[in-house]
This record gives sequence, structure tokens and C-alpha cells, in this order.
Amino acid sequence: MFETISEKFSGVFKRLSGKAILSEKNIAEAMGEVRLALLEADVNFKVVKSFVDTVTKKSLGEKVLRSISPGQQVIKIVHDELVELMGPVEPGIPHPETPTVIMLAGLQGSGKTTTAAKLANYLLRKGRRSMLVAADVQRPAAIEQLKILGEQLGLEVFSREGRPPDICAKAVERAKLVGIGDVIIDTAGRLHIDDEMMKEVKEIARRTSPHQIYLVCDAMTGQDAVTSAKAFNDELSLDGVILTKLDGDARGGAALSVKAVTGKPIKFTGVGEKIDKLEEFYPDRMASRILGMGDVVSLVEKAKETIDAEDAAKMQEKLLKAEFTFEDFLKQLGQMKKMGSLKEILSMIPGMGSQLGSLNVSDDELTKVEAIIHSMTATERRRPDIIDGQRRLRIARGSGTAPEDVSGLLKQFRQMRDMMRAVGSGRMGMGSLAGMMNPGARMKPFKMRSKRKKKPRRKR
Repeated sequence: MFETISEKFSGVFKRLSGKAILSEKNIAEAMGEVRLALLEADVNFKVVKSFVDTVTKKSLGEKVLRSISPGQQVIKIVHDELVELMGPVEPGIPHPETPTVIMLAGLQGSGKTTTAAKLANYLLRKGRRSMLVAADVQRPAAIEQLKILGEQLGLEVFSREGRPPDICAKAVERAKLVGIGDVIIDTAGRLHIDDEMMKEVKEIARRTSPHQIYLVCDAMTGQDAVTSAKAFNDELSLDGVILTKLDGDARGGAALSVKAVTGKPIKFTGVGEKIDKLEEFYPDRMASRILGMGDVVSLVEKAKETIDAEDAAKMQEKLLKAEFTFEDFLKQLGQMKKMGSLKEILSMIPGMGSQLGSLNVSDDELTKVEAIIHSMTATERRRPDIIDGQRRLRIARGSGTAPEDVSGLLKQFRQMRDMMRAVGSGRMGMGSLAGMMNPGARMKPFKMRSKRKKKPRRKR
């Protein structure tokens, strides 16, 4: 996410870092590029003007001009202003009473139904059981979808015939009767804002007195999402916004504009279609990712959720003893996929965010690696050294890849094993290890090669 704006900002700061001192002229030039980058990212033009004016004013301060590293100070100022723009931090859902009623509103196609299930799953992980309310009678498919998702979570889905306000009121009554902790209402949307939809959601709000009203917006629609957020907020008085499809938004206009325009915080972000792909929104972490500083805290949190500490310790011991096999590697790939897409994980690593646009990063590569390993026999996975030419041909045919791809994977695996053996024996210091793991080092990550046609030999 935000690859476009990250690349632009990276270029601006790189040029600033080469300045011995910052003058009004080079600050003005840099801020002109920042302004253009934000506008190209589909950020609201009023938000852009205010942001650039504030950063310019602070960058021209006496403290910056006397700084040893003025370029770094400007980066700090931009970071702080991005946090201010998207803040404050308001993660989680307050629970003033039982049941806590949470109402979701938004346009059709924004992802309300899936988000309702994601919120229920989020609360379930925190020990709270929810009731899902299917109030989108305009789309029978939405009701069926919610029932399927509710069944996956083992949660009740309240569905009745009738008017949505009546359905929602009865659902809240039932939740009180049976002692359910939270009620999540999935309301109907339209392709655009109209009086009929607003009248319906306002009546639902009046009948159910929701403790939290969240607007679900498709981040990929950019300023359209911000416009709809303002319209809904004027009528409903929102408590927060949930941005969906943020993983597919390379620009970031909605995330950088919605809080400034509506005054309401971004509460959660949807970063995938799966039911567990809902994240609490932290402005400081997002600002760091936009500026290519990574988000190590979120990366560690994801790892804790998906990787068993005991298994991780065993894997580390195997690595240092050079006993790591392809079976272990396959297990590690599975755990990494649970954390998110390869691009998402790399964006959290400091220094990688601004490079993602130029890197050929694809989950398809990992899928091909998995296919190769799955095509090996159990013995070959445990003892890859026995894989000769005939075995490589068989593995390549079974995985739909070329023999060169199998050879490439085997070579990289042996290099990693030899390197870890050297670390375990003390023959290689951690400095050497860090050098080898550096993206610019000679040992490059495994990459599937496409089949190329052989060039005809020149006639002598």
C-alpha cells in the first residue's frame, strides 16, 4: 500500500539529505514536490494545502536551520504532521454496556458484510461473542453471505423478513434476552447516496441507539470515499471510519484525507478478503510505513499471532545446527503466508517501503517454491543432497516449473544452510551475516526464471 507516495517522498528526502543547510529556496522546491505527490495520491486539495503550509512553516524555523542534519529534521516534521493528519489514536471498540450495539453504514460494494464478520472475529479473539444482524434486505445474497460467515465463526446471524429498522430492533431485544455481548448490524447500501438510504439508516439508528456507528469505505475509491464519509457524517454523526481494500490502494488519498475532512478517526483497516484481515489503525505506524521507515511493531504483533514461540525456538536451533530441511522451510512458508502477502510484510521492514514499487515482488514466486517442494518426496525434503539430475527433472515436471528453477532453489537452500552452519560454529560473525542478508549483497534471493528462447549462434 502507498507505494506511489512512498517513492515520491523518498526522492524528495534523498535530495534534501544532500544539503548542508536548508534555505527557503530548497525547502520551497521540496514542498512543491511533496504537494504534487499528495495531489497525485488523490489527497483532498484543502488537506494538501494545509499540510504543506504547516510543514513549510516548521521547516523554516530556527531550530531546523541550525540542525546538524536538517534533512532528517524535515523528515521528522513530515512524519509528525502525517500522524497529526490521520490521528488521534483510537484503536479498539469501547463497551459501555451489554449488549454493545455497533452499526455499519456505507455504499454498496464498500465491503460492509465482510467487515461485519471481520469485526465479529476481532471481538471473538478478545473473548466477546457477537450477534450478526442481516439488515441488508435489498440484497438477498448479502444475507446469505453473512449467514455463511457467521457459521464459520460459530456465531448467531439474526435474519427476518420485514423492514430493516424492525429487524434491527428485534435483534437488539434478543441479544439482551440471551446475554450476547455485541450486536453488529450490517445495513443496506446503494451505488450512490440517496434520501431513501439515509432515511433508512437514520431510523435504524433511532430504533437501536447504537453505541458505535462506523462508516465502511472502499479506500481504492480515493476522494469518492472521503466525499461519502462527509455526507454520512453530516446525517449520522459517525464514531469512526473503517477503510477496506487498503492493501490494494497504492495512492493513499482516502487514508490521508478522511480524518481531516470528517473529523472522525480511522478505527480499522481491511487488508485482505479473509476473515482475519482486519487491523487496528495506528496513525504513527502508518506514517512510518508511508515514509519507508517500516512498521516493526505491527510486524512483531503479526508474528506473535501466527507463529508459535516454541516452534520458532526449535527452528532457530535447527538452523544453527544446519539441520533445517525443506519440510521445515515449507512449514515456515505456511506461517509467513498467514501473516499476510509478501508485499505487505516487506512494507513493514524499515527501508523497504519506498522500494516496493521498483521490486518485482509477487506471492506467485512463493507459490512456485511451494509447488517445487511439494513435488519432492519426503526423503528428498529431508535430504536435498540426494537430488540429482533425474530427480530434478521429475520435480520440475511435477511442479510445472523448469529444471533450472529447481536447481536455483536447491542452490539457495545450500547457501543458507552453509551460512547458518558457519554462524553456529562461530566462524562467521553477526556482521558478516548481516552483510549477506543485505539486499545489495551478492547472495540474491531465489527468483523463478522464465523460459527464454535460445539465441541463434552467430555464423563464423
